[in-house]
Amino acid sequence: MGKTIRRVLTSGLALGAAMAGAVQAADGPGAAVFESFTYRGADPAHAGLTPGDDTYLNPILQGFYPDPSITRAGDDYYLVTSTFSYFPGIPVFHSRDLVNWTQIGNAIDRPDQLDFGRLGLSRGVFAPTIEHRDGVFYIFNTCVDCGDNFVITARDPAGPWSDPVWLPDLAGGIDPGVFFDDDGSAWVVNNGPPEGPPRYEGHRAVWIQRFDPQTLTTFGPRKVLVDGGVDPSTNPIWIEGPHIIRRGDWYYLICAEGGTAEGHSQVVLRSRSPDGPYEAWSGNPILTQRDLPRDRPYPITSAGHADLVQLPDGSWWATFLAVRPYGDDMYNTGRETFLLPVDWSGEWPVILENGRVIPYALPRPGLPGQPDAAPPTAGAFEVIDTFDGPTLPPYWMMMRNPRETWFDLSRHPGALTLTPRADGLGDNANPSFLGRRQQHQYATAETELRAVPAGEGELAGLAVLQSDEYWYSLAAVRRGGEPRIELRRRRGPGVDAAGEVIAAAPLGGEGPVRFRISARAGAYDFAWARAEGGWQTLLERADGEMLSTRVAGGFVGAVFGPFAQSAP
Repeated sequence: MGKTIRRVLTSGLALGAAMAGAVQAADGPGAAVFESFTYRGADPAHAGLTPGDDTYLNPILQGFYPDPSITRAGDDYYLVTSTFSYFPGIPVFHSRDLVNWTQIGNAIDRPDQLDFGRLGLSRGVFAPTIEHRDGVFYIFNTCVDCGDNFVITARDPAGPWSDPVWLPDLAGGIDPGVFFDDDGSAWVVNNGPPEGPPRYEGHRAVWIQRFDPQTLTTFGPRKVLVDGGVDPSTNPIWIEGPHIIRRGDWYYLICAEGGTAEGHSQVVLRSRSPDGPYEAWSGNPILTQRDLPRDRPYPITSAGHADLVQLPDGSWWATFLAVRPYGDDMYNTGRETFLLPVDWSGEWPVILENGRVIPYALPRPGLPGQPDAAPPTAGAFEVIDTFDGPTLPPYWMMMRNPRETWFDLSRHPGALTLTPRADGLGDNANPSFLGRRQQHQYATAETELRAVPAGEGELAGLAVLQSDEYWYSLAAVRRGGEPRIELRRRRGPGVDAAGEVIAAAPLGGEGPVRFRISARAGAYDFAWARAEGGWQTLLERADGEMLSTRVAGGFVGAVFGPFAQSAP
């Protein structure tokens, strides 16, 4: 399934610092100590495709990296994506060639910037927009059910980013973005309710208003630019993710339309003025995969939510989200970030002609090459976290804001220590669980636990999770004083928040114990091993479709990671 690239990470950037303001949790005798964490994956769609000096692979950011927005500052490019109720939030990536992306931080990395409370994992921060102007970076975003629309700023895109400045004029809207014109004026565009009562489900509008970059406030009248979509007679749904681009004397408004599932698309309109009136192009959409045969090999679907960037040579490129399903629109990896060149040879930009499939490999942009990203984000690869740095790498996430510090890298150097607490994976809380994205349909996650938890009923092990309601956990636990391995599953909100035991085996010792979860599209295998022994399969071909967006719902993707929980 393609070449596997090995990467060993020995230090991180900021996740430990992100919890600096949290209260320290007690490190009792049940503390779970994990020696390392390995993730590897390779997909059939990339078999035989090797990125080189002249080619790159799609997606450029595999796994749950949706709603990408991109900006250029000189020879540097910066990209952000959605993270919803995960913390830290809004990863910030840097590249100089649009192909190799390195995460340099997270814009929401302090627990007091936003409060996700007990929100569902698919609430929180939706669809950020990043822009650069006069030495300042701006991120516009919406915290759904946790404060509404806001802007944050930074001089250094790696951070720190400011606390949110709220934009009350945009109340009830999502997907705010900013456009800076050549005359110094600035404008905010966003998705919002239509002016009158909605005519149908999904009826939305795109609004515009002036913005003051000095005071970070909107002012003046708000105006509707697009009501419903490019062809209101068809009752189009979810016109969103708006961006304005100036090219010559024309202002181009690009938006997503059709919702973020298989009907997703990107459309374009233009005007002689930022605030309209806008005329839709007769050739819309400028990107979609919705009319292609569903039985095509290795399909890429649901493409849209694009942002455009111009290179020094005058060419244009687009980042956008799409998914790689297996079976009947099943995907566990979430919505991912893709890259395509934009054909602007005519009067209108075209990301991909209608009827063409999104390619997995194509020629690189005309930019100087740079070293491969570490860790890699595209193709087949392996990443090993050895936990011997002062902080965790920035791609590790937790569910919602921390209220206390429950993980540590210093108490046992070269290992990750988790403090077990009462909150579990299904409690809509902030459990002692750290997740990293599943980035391949065919993937394996492994970790080693130093010792079985000492307390009766305490759990420590490895989980794969799509949401609070849909997950598996493979853990060591003591029952009646005897150590054993338990596989628990929660398949929907009708199941107890603690899940149910679906397989178990005696451990036959105190540890160390290794855990392995392997994904094969819609099937997952669960195995364990004593440190000196071979792997023993606990359950093979378990239902993996329950970890898909189609079954679990929401906007995120599956994550793997170590966890610990105290006894009830």
